[in-house]
Formats: sequence, C-alpha cells, structure tokens
Amino acid sequence: MTLHELVAGQHVWHGRSARALEDGIPTGFSVLDEALPLGGWPKAALTEVLLPADGLGEIALLQPTLARLTQARQRVVLVAPPYIPYAPAWRAGGVRLPYLDIVETDPKQALWAFEQCLRSGSCAAVVGWPRNADQHALRRLQVAADTGQALGFALRDRKHADQASPAALRLELGQDRQIHVRKCRGGNPPARALTVQ
Repeated sequence: MTLHELVAGQHVWHGRSARALEDGIPTGFSVLDEALPLGGWPKAALTEVLLPADGLGEIALLQPTLARLTQARQRVVLVAPPYIPYAPAWRAGGVRLPYLDIVETDPKQALWAFEQCLRSGSCAAVVGWPRNADQHALRRLQVAADTGQALGFALRDRKHADQASPAALRLELGQDRQIHVRKCRGGNPPARALTVQ
C-alpha cells in the first residue's frame, strides 16, 4: 500500500495543527502569544499559573484579557481572592467594574464555587486561588471550563509544580517577572523563559 492509500483508508492518523483547529484568545502580550502554540489563552480551558509568592504580577498578566472581556460586557468572576481587590487599580487597568464579580467564601467552599462559576455558562472568565486542589479537583475545573465555555485561571503556589495537572496551559511566574511555560495545549512549550512587560 502507498502512503496515500493508507491515509485514505484511515489506517494512519492524519494530524492537523492545533492552531488550524482552534485559535487561542490573545493574552495582551505579543511575546507570550507568539510563544504559545494556540496564539494565546486556550479557549474553554483551565490555565494554571504557578507563583513563588503572591503579588508578583499575576493580576497584571491576566488584566489585559479581563479588561477586554469586561469592556465587551462579559462577566468576569474572582473566587475567594486572598486580598481585597482594589477597585481603582482594576478600573485603571481597563476593567469595567459592573462586569466584575467577587465571590467571598471560606477555603472549603472556594473550590466548589470556582467549579460552579466555570460550569454556569454565564462567565467569560473565572479566576480562583485553589490552595489545596489535587489533580482530580483540577480535572473537574478543566471539565467545568469546557462545559461552560469559560476561561479558567487557577493561581497556585509553585510548590505544586511537580504535581500532575490536567490544565491546558501551565505557566510559572518567576520573581524576575519571567514566565516559564511548563505545559501547553497544541504543541511543545518554548525552551526559553519569556519576559513580558
């Protein structure tokens, strides 16, 4: 049999580029968009951002996307943020506050609330801080994001980096404001760290 006959007879898998199947949602940072195989955040999926400490630019990394969504009158939800969001800073970053909701809950209920917001179909993006989520909990968040067609962002401690994760995209933010892509849907992660401004 020739290669053409094998492909035509469906005896071999005929792969396609992930970018051809689905483009990503722009992050607001051209360096990051160019490095990611989908050209941005994966749609209807969970993105995990690993941090060595809080306040190293994780909100600044998400802000262009969250601002764009709220400016398009789409709902964005923060689930159990560890600090009280400072409304003037969010507004200065372009976020339209009437489309930003905050769910305050105790840590035991935060994971459930995160999952429900993702699954609801009424949120364009949901940002959560799941402290003790294992890979099964993250899998539920990934499925919920897909079901609700939402962007999910799980901001977690870097100590979880060695754990398996079903997230479609996994980034690690360094103290030097560099981003290491640990895992990405649609291709291999870039070999070098990225610096976004």
